[in-house]
Amino acid sequence: MTYTHLTTDELVLIEAYYHQNKKGTYVAKQLKRAKQTIYNVYKAFDEGLSALDYYKRYKNNKKNCGRRPISLSDNETEYIQKKVVQGWTPDVIIGRAEFPISCSISTLYRLFKQGLFDLTALPMKGKRKANGYKEKRGKQAFKRTIHQRNKDYQLFNNEFGHLEGDTIVGKHHKSAVITLVERLSKVIITLKPIGRRAIDIENSLNNWFKKFPCHLFKSITFDCGKEFSNWKSISNLNDIDIYFADPGTPSQRGLNENSNGLLRKDGLPKQMDFNKVEESFIQSIASKRNNIPRKSLNYKTPLEVFLSYVDNDILSSLI
Repeated sequence: MTYTHLTTDELVLIEAYYHQNKKGTYVAKQLKRAKQTIYNVYKAFDEGLSALDYYKRYKNNKKNCGRRPISLSDNETEYIQKKVVQGWTPDVIIGRAEFPISCSISTLYRLFKQGLFDLTALPMKGKRKANGYKEKRGKQAFKRTIHQRNKDYQLFNNEFGHLEGDTIVGKHHKSAVITLVERLSKVIITLKPIGRRAIDIENSLNNWFKKFPCHLFKSITFDCGKEFSNWKSISNLNDIDIYFADPGTPSQRGLNENSNGLLRKDGLPKQMDFNKVEESFIQSIASKRNNIPRKSLNYKTPLEVFLSYVDNDILSSLI
Protein backbone atom coordinates (compact mmCIF):
# COMPACT_ATOMS: atom_id res chain seq x y z
CA MET A 1 0.00 0.00 0.00
CA THR A 2 1.32 3.43 -0.90
CA TYR A 3 2.04 5.65 2.10
CA THR A 4 0.59 9.19 2.07
CA HIS A 5 1.68 12.05 4.29
CA LEU A 6 -0.69 13.66 6.74
CA THR A 7 -2.84 16.41 5.29
CA THR A 8 -3.45 19.78 6.97
CA ASP A 9 -7.01 18.73 7.79
CA GLU A 10 -5.73 15.60 9.54
CA LEU A 11 -3.20 17.60 11.53
CA VAL A 12 -5.93 19.96 12.73
CA LEU A 13 -8.06 16.96 13.86
CA ILE A 14 -5.10 15.34 15.61
CA GLU A 15 -4.41 18.61 17.43
CA ALA A 16 -8.06 18.79 18.51
CA TYR A 17 -7.95 15.18 19.80
CA TYR A 18 -4.67 15.98 21.59
CA HIS A 19 -6.23 18.83 23.53
CA GLN A 20 -9.15 16.53 24.41
CA ASN A 21 -6.61 14.08 25.90
CA LYS A 22 -7.60 11.33 23.49
CA LYS A 23 -5.17 8.43 23.31
CA GLY A 24 -3.10 7.92 20.18
CA THR A 25 -4.63 4.48 19.61
CA TYR A 26 -8.13 5.97 19.45
CA VAL A 27 -7.05 8.73 17.07
CA ALA A 28 -5.27 6.22 14.83
CA LYS A 29 -8.46 4.18 14.48
CA GLN A 30 -10.54 7.27 13.74
CA LEU A 31 -8.20 8.51 11.01
CA LYS A 32 -7.19 5.02 9.82
CA ARG A 33 -3.55 5.85 10.35
CA ALA A 34 -0.66 3.99 11.96
CA LYS A 35 -0.34 4.50 15.73
CA GLN A 36 3.31 5.52 15.36
CA THR A 37 2.31 8.31 12.97
CA ILE A 38 -0.10 9.75 15.54
CA TYR A 39 2.41 9.42 18.38
CA ASN A 40 5.04 11.28 16.33
CA VAL A 41 2.64 14.22 16.02
CA TYR A 42 1.71 13.98 19.71
CA LYS A 43 5.42 14.17 20.60
CA ALA A 44 5.75 17.39 18.59
CA PHE A 45 2.74 18.82 20.46
CA ASP A 46 4.41 17.83 23.76
CA GLU A 47 7.41 19.94 22.67
CA GLY A 48 5.13 22.95 22.34
CA LEU A 49 4.57 22.94 18.56
CA SER A 50 1.21 23.64 16.98
CA ALA A 51 -0.29 21.87 13.95
CA LEU A 52 0.89 24.77 11.78
CA ASP A 53 4.41 24.58 13.21
CA TYR A 54 4.50 20.83 12.62
CA TYR A 55 3.39 21.30 9.01
CA LYS A 56 6.04 23.97 8.35
CA ARG A 57 8.73 21.67 9.77
CA TYR A 58 7.46 18.83 7.55
CA LYS A 59 7.61 21.03 4.44
CA ASN A 60 11.15 22.17 5.28
CA ASN A 61 12.34 18.59 5.80
CA LYS A 62 10.69 17.48 2.57
CA LYS A 63 13.01 19.80 0.62
CA ASN A 64 15.88 17.49 1.54
CA CYS A 65 14.16 14.46 0.02
CA GLY A 66 14.86 13.10 -3.44
CA ARG A 67 17.94 13.03 -5.62
CA ARG A 68 20.58 15.69 -5.15
CA PRO A 69 20.99 18.12 -8.09
CA ILE A 70 23.66 17.16 -10.61
CA SER A 71 26.61 19.50 -10.39
CA LEU A 72 29.26 19.27 -13.10
CA SER A 73 32.81 20.43 -12.44
CA ASP A 74 34.22 23.53 -14.15
CA ASN A 75 36.40 21.35 -16.39
CA GLU A 76 33.40 19.27 -17.47
CA THR A 77 31.30 22.35 -18.16
CA GLU A 78 34.09 23.97 -20.16
CA TYR A 79 34.60 20.80 -22.23
CA ILE A 80 30.87 20.44 -22.95
CA GLN A 81 30.53 24.08 -24.00
CA LYS A 82 33.54 23.70 -26.30
CA LYS A 83 32.05 20.64 -27.99
CA VAL A 84 28.61 22.23 -28.27
CA VAL A 85 30.16 25.04 -30.31
CA GLN A 86 31.60 22.36 -32.62
CA GLY A 87 28.11 20.88 -33.10
CA TRP A 88 28.39 17.82 -30.84
CA THR A 89 25.18 16.50 -29.27
CA PRO A 90 24.95 15.28 -25.64
CA ASP A 91 24.90 11.68 -26.87
CA VAL A 92 28.15 12.16 -28.81
CA ILE A 93 29.87 14.08 -25.99
CA ILE A 94 29.49 11.13 -23.61
CA GLY A 95 29.56 8.31 -26.17
CA ARG A 96 32.84 9.44 -27.76
CA ALA A 97 34.44 9.25 -24.25
CA GLU A 98 37.28 11.66 -25.00
CA PHE A 99 36.75 13.32 -21.61
CA PRO A 100 35.08 11.75 -18.54
CA ILE A 101 31.66 13.27 -17.76
CA SER A 102 30.13 12.46 -14.35
CA CYS A 103 26.56 11.93 -15.55
CA SER A 104 24.60 9.78 -17.97
CA ILE A 105 23.46 10.71 -21.47
CA SER A 106 19.85 11.20 -20.36
CA THR A 107 20.94 13.44 -17.46
CA LEU A 108 23.03 15.57 -19.79
CA TYR A 109 20.03 15.95 -22.11
CA ARG A 110 18.02 17.21 -19.11
CA LEU A 111 20.73 19.75 -18.30
CA PHE A 112 20.49 21.02 -21.88
CA LYS A 113 16.71 21.36 -21.60
CA GLN A 114 17.09 23.18 -18.29
CA GLY A 115 19.06 25.86 -20.14
CA LEU A 116 22.55 25.12 -18.82
CA PHE A 117 23.83 24.66 -22.38
CA ASP A 118 22.83 25.73 -25.88
CA LEU A 119 19.58 24.03 -26.91
CA THR A 120 20.40 24.39 -30.63
CA ALA A 121 22.90 21.53 -30.22
CA LEU A 122 20.05 19.09 -29.64
CA PRO A 123 18.96 16.92 -32.59
CA MET A 124 16.24 18.13 -34.94
CA LYS A 125 12.62 17.32 -34.16
CA GLY A 126 9.36 17.49 -36.03
CA LYS A 127 8.06 16.50 -39.44
CA ARG A 128 9.05 18.16 -42.67
CA LYS A 129 5.68 17.43 -44.24
CA ALA A 130 2.22 17.25 -42.67
CA ASN A 131 0.31 13.99 -42.57
CA GLY A 132 -1.47 13.35 -45.84
CA TYR A 133 0.99 15.44 -47.89
CA LYS A 134 1.28 14.27 -51.51
CA GLU A 135 4.32 15.01 -53.65
CA LYS A 136 3.35 16.71 -56.92
CA ARG A 137 6.80 17.07 -58.40
CA GLY A 138 9.18 14.69 -60.15
CA LYS A 139 6.83 12.76 -62.41
CA GLN A 140 9.22 12.48 -65.35
CA ALA A 141 9.54 9.00 -66.83
CA PHE A 142 13.18 9.14 -68.00
CA LYS A 143 14.67 7.93 -64.74
CA ARG A 144 16.20 4.61 -63.74
CA THR A 145 14.30 3.60 -60.63
CA ILE A 146 15.77 2.76 -57.28
CA HIS A 147 14.36 -0.75 -57.60
CA GLN A 148 16.83 -1.46 -60.40
CA ARG A 149 19.66 -0.44 -58.05
CA ASN A 150 18.79 -3.19 -55.61
CA LYS A 151 19.10 -5.75 -58.43
CA ASP A 152 22.40 -4.34 -59.73
CA TYR A 153 24.06 -4.15 -56.29
CA GLN A 154 23.01 -7.01 -54.05
CA LEU A 155 25.55 -5.94 -51.40
CA PHE A 156 24.42 -2.33 -51.57
CA ASN A 157 23.91 -1.81 -47.83
CA ASN A 158 27.40 -3.05 -46.92
CA GLU A 159 29.39 -1.72 -49.86
CA PHE A 160 31.44 1.49 -49.90
CA GLY A 161 31.03 4.01 -52.71
CA HIS A 162 27.28 4.52 -53.04
CA LEU A 163 26.08 8.14 -52.90
CA GLU A 164 22.75 9.83 -52.27
CA GLY A 165 22.32 13.23 -53.91
CA ASP A 166 20.03 16.26 -53.92
CA THR A 167 20.10 20.06 -54.07
CA ILE A 168 19.18 22.56 -51.37
CA VAL A 169 17.74 25.79 -52.68
CA GLY A 170 18.55 29.30 -51.49
CA LYS A 171 16.67 32.59 -51.27
CA HIS A 172 13.86 33.11 -53.82
CA HIS A 173 14.84 29.79 -55.44
CA LYS A 174 17.58 31.62 -57.37
CA SER A 175 20.57 29.60 -56.15
CA ALA A 176 21.34 26.04 -55.10
CA VAL A 177 23.95 23.79 -53.50
CA ILE A 178 24.50 20.18 -54.57
CA THR A 179 24.72 17.78 -51.64
CA LEU A 180 26.11 14.25 -51.83
CA VAL A 181 26.39 11.72 -49.00
CA GLU A 182 28.40 8.50 -49.04
CA ARG A 183 26.09 5.95 -47.40
CA LEU A 184 28.59 3.83 -45.47
CA SER A 185 30.74 6.60 -43.98
CA LYS A 186 28.01 9.31 -43.97
CA VAL A 187 30.51 11.83 -45.36
CA ILE A 188 28.74 14.93 -46.72
CA ILE A 189 30.01 16.65 -49.89
CA THR A 190 28.75 20.10 -50.92
CA LEU A 191 29.25 21.63 -54.38
CA LYS A 192 28.31 25.09 -55.58
CA PRO A 193 27.08 25.13 -59.19
CA ILE A 194 26.88 28.33 -61.22
CA GLY A 195 23.09 28.10 -61.40
CA ARG A 196 20.14 25.76 -60.93
CA ARG A 197 19.80 24.53 -64.50
CA ALA A 198 20.47 20.91 -65.44
CA ILE A 199 23.60 21.90 -67.37
CA ASP A 200 24.96 23.72 -64.31
CA ILE A 201 24.44 20.66 -62.13
CA GLU A 202 26.02 18.45 -64.78
CA ASN A 203 29.15 20.61 -65.13
CA SER A 204 29.64 20.87 -61.40
CA LEU A 205 29.36 17.10 -60.87
CA ASN A 206 31.67 16.32 -63.79
CA ASN A 207 34.35 18.67 -62.46
CA TRP A 208 34.12 17.09 -59.03
CA PHE A 209 34.36 13.51 -60.29
CA LYS A 210 37.59 14.38 -62.14
CA LYS A 211 39.32 14.70 -58.76
CA PHE A 212 38.71 11.05 -57.89
CA PRO A 213 39.93 7.77 -59.36
CA CYS A 214 37.47 5.99 -61.62
CA HIS A 215 35.11 3.54 -59.85
CA LEU A 216 35.81 4.91 -56.35
CA PHE A 217 32.11 5.76 -56.35
CA LYS A 218 29.76 3.18 -57.81
CA SER A 219 26.32 4.79 -57.85
CA ILE A 220 24.29 7.91 -57.04
CA THR A 221 20.64 7.97 -56.03
CA PHE A 222 18.93 11.31 -56.73
CA ASP A 223 15.43 12.58 -56.12
CA CYS A 224 13.20 13.30 -59.13
CA GLY A 225 14.09 16.96 -59.57
CA LYS A 226 14.40 18.29 -63.12
CA GLU A 227 17.88 19.62 -62.33
CA PHE A 228 19.13 16.03 -62.71
CA SER A 229 17.63 15.52 -66.17
CA ASN A 230 21.15 15.31 -67.71
CA TRP A 231 21.85 12.20 -65.68
CA LYS A 232 22.68 10.04 -68.70
CA SER A 233 25.63 12.16 -69.79
CA ILE A 234 26.90 12.33 -66.18
CA SER A 235 26.63 8.56 -65.91
CA ASN A 236 28.39 7.88 -69.24
CA LEU A 237 31.21 10.37 -68.77
CA ASN A 238 32.08 9.27 -65.22
CA ASP A 239 31.16 5.58 -65.59
CA ILE A 240 28.84 5.67 -62.58
CA ASP A 241 25.33 4.25 -62.22
CA ILE A 242 22.61 6.81 -61.47
CA TYR A 243 19.21 5.93 -60.02
CA PHE A 244 16.14 7.88 -58.91
CA ALA A 245 13.96 7.43 -55.84
CA ASP A 246 10.21 7.11 -56.23
CA PRO A 247 8.32 10.45 -56.26
CA GLY A 248 7.18 11.57 -52.83
CA THR A 249 9.35 9.01 -51.03
CA PRO A 250 12.17 10.90 -49.28
CA SER A 251 12.68 7.92 -46.96
CA GLN A 252 14.39 6.11 -49.84
CA ARG A 253 17.14 8.73 -49.51
CA GLY A 254 16.79 9.24 -45.78
CA LEU A 255 20.48 9.81 -45.11
CA ASN A 256 20.68 12.61 -47.69
CA GLU A 257 17.45 14.23 -46.44
CA ASN A 258 18.73 14.22 -42.85
CA SER A 259 22.11 15.60 -43.94
CA ASN A 260 20.38 18.46 -45.78
CA GLY A 261 18.57 19.34 -42.58
CA LEU A 262 21.86 19.38 -40.67
CA LEU A 263 23.43 21.66 -43.28
CA ARG A 264 20.46 24.01 -43.04
CA LYS A 265 20.85 24.06 -39.28
CA ASP A 266 24.62 24.57 -39.38
CA GLY A 267 24.69 27.59 -41.69
CA LEU A 268 22.90 27.14 -45.03
CA PRO A 269 19.34 28.38 -44.30
CA LYS A 270 16.65 28.88 -46.90
CA GLN A 271 16.97 32.66 -46.56
CA MET A 272 20.59 32.62 -47.76
CA ASP A 273 21.53 33.57 -51.33
CA PHE A 274 24.20 31.00 -52.17
CA ASN A 275 25.36 33.08 -55.12
CA LYS A 276 26.71 35.65 -52.67
CA VAL A 277 28.89 33.27 -50.64
CA GLU A 278 32.14 31.57 -51.56
CA GLU A 279 32.26 27.84 -52.25
CA SER A 280 34.88 27.52 -49.49
CA PHE A 281 32.27 28.69 -46.97
CA ILE A 282 29.75 26.11 -48.19
CA GLN A 283 32.39 23.37 -48.00
CA SER A 284 33.38 24.47 -44.48
CA ILE A 285 29.82 23.78 -43.30
CA ALA A 286 30.07 20.21 -44.59
CA SER A 287 33.58 19.86 -43.14
CA LYS A 288 32.29 20.80 -39.69
CA ARG A 289 29.61 18.12 -39.87
CA ASN A 290 32.10 15.53 -41.20
CA ASN A 291 34.25 16.02 -38.11
CA ILE A 292 31.46 15.43 -35.59
CA PRO A 293 31.38 11.85 -34.22
CA ARG A 294 28.16 9.90 -34.78
CA LYS A 295 26.61 7.15 -32.69
CA SER A 296 25.74 5.13 -35.82
CA LEU A 297 29.46 5.06 -36.66
CA ASN A 298 30.43 3.82 -33.19
CA TYR A 299 31.28 7.43 -32.24
CA LYS A 300 33.79 7.84 -35.05
CA THR A 301 33.60 10.83 -37.36
CA PRO A 302 32.37 10.40 -40.95
CA LEU A 303 35.76 11.55 -42.18
CA GLU A 304 37.58 8.90 -40.12
CA VAL A 305 35.35 6.16 -41.53
CA PHE A 306 35.67 7.49 -45.08
CA LEU A 307 39.48 7.49 -44.89
CA SER A 308 39.46 3.93 -43.57
CA TYR A 309 37.99 2.79 -46.91
CA VAL A 310 40.47 4.77 -49.03
CA ASP A 311 43.89 3.21 -49.56
CA ASN A 312 47.13 5.23 -49.45
CA ASP A 313 47.53 5.40 -53.23
CA ILE A 314 44.10 6.96 -53.68
CA LEU A 315 44.59 9.24 -50.70
CA SER A 316 47.90 10.55 -52.03
CA SER A 317 46.23 11.44 -55.32
CA LEU A 318 43.57 13.45 -53.54
CA ILE A 319 45.93 15.54 -51.41
